[in-house]
Amino acid sequence: MDKPSTRRITIVDVARHAQVSTTAVSKVLRNAYGASPAMRAKVQQAIAELGYRPSAAARGLRGQTYTIGVMIPELRNLFFADIIDGITAQLGGTDYQVLIAPGCNGEKAEARVIDAMTDRNMDGLILIAPVSAKKRLTEVACSVPTVVVGRHGSSPAYDTVTDDDVAGAALVVDHLADLGHRRIAHIEHHETDRVRLAEMPNAQRAEGYKDAMRRRGLEAEIDIASTSYTHEGGYLGAKELLARPRLPTAIFAGADVVALGALEAIAEAGLSVPGDISVAGYDNSALAAFGPVSLTSVDQDGRQMGADAARLLVARIADRERRTVHVKLSPTLAVRRTTAALSRP
Repeated sequence: MDKPSTRRITIVDVARHAQVSTTAVSKVLRNAYGASPAMRAKVQQAIAELGYRPSAAARGLRGQTYTIGVMIPELRNLFFADIIDGITAQLGGTDYQVLIAPGCNGEKAEARVIDAMTDRNMDGLILIAPVSAKKRLTEVACSVPTVVVGRHGSSPAYDTVTDDDVAGAALVVDHLADLGHRRIAHIEHHETDRVRLAEMPNAQRAEGYKDAMRRRGLEAEIDIASTSYTHEGGYLGAKELLARPRLPTAIFAGADVVALGALEAIAEAGLSVPGDISVAGYDNSALAAFGPVSLTSVDQDGRQMGADAARLLVARIADRERRTVHVKLSPTLAVRRTTAALSRP
């Protein structure tokens, strides 16, 4: 039996198979003017029969690779999957392919990922909740079209898509206060860079929590545990709050993954949710809606955020000189079984 050929099919092979020139094949691949419908049909048939795939490197030399790099902070947070779904749905039917890499929640690791994407001539970048300094983000955006998702603050160099995190936190506090809760605690993500702090969603949610508590006359009840937006962070944050002389009657976790850790700590302490303590999260990820969890959570519509980011990036790739656009979505609250009316003083 003859061994299958390991040689990559080239544009020359396609031209020979279709009995047209390589220039004609190139026009069809670029969707350029001058290729008749009949010629397009012949070339596309040859491409299908030969299994030809354009070389991304070669396309890059001609100006575009039709690849978009998406950096996410980590792989374990299901909310980021919602954003990816929105990106891929928006790009469906186009020539763009999405390549994903984790930034590992650190500036050095994030820089390596961004540099790797830039070095591979990707047409554009979508950076989800990046922790890099704003100066660094501006430098990246001046080099390659960039959209930043989930980080507040505008820039003349890159487009942004955010959720109104202050309003989202207020939705949680108002919901819990309306249920009769006063001792409403919050688990936030600890941020060390004070310059970057104000732009990060975790800081916006913490400020939104404090503002809403003051507005409801609950300033004396403000109680924050600073850990991290991880399952472990939620567990440790809840343990810290449960060690207080006066237990909270409700906990607002800054992210769903944090709320899951808090639920574990509460159960470990022999307490029930929502009987003893109500718990609310943020993101309305797939786990929040999972029946056995049924977590009350702020819905910031990750799919819409991803779709908006992809739309803005494609527009930025087409026109590098256009004015930047900054989209802010309005959140809603998905009320489920982890929150209930206060049952104890």
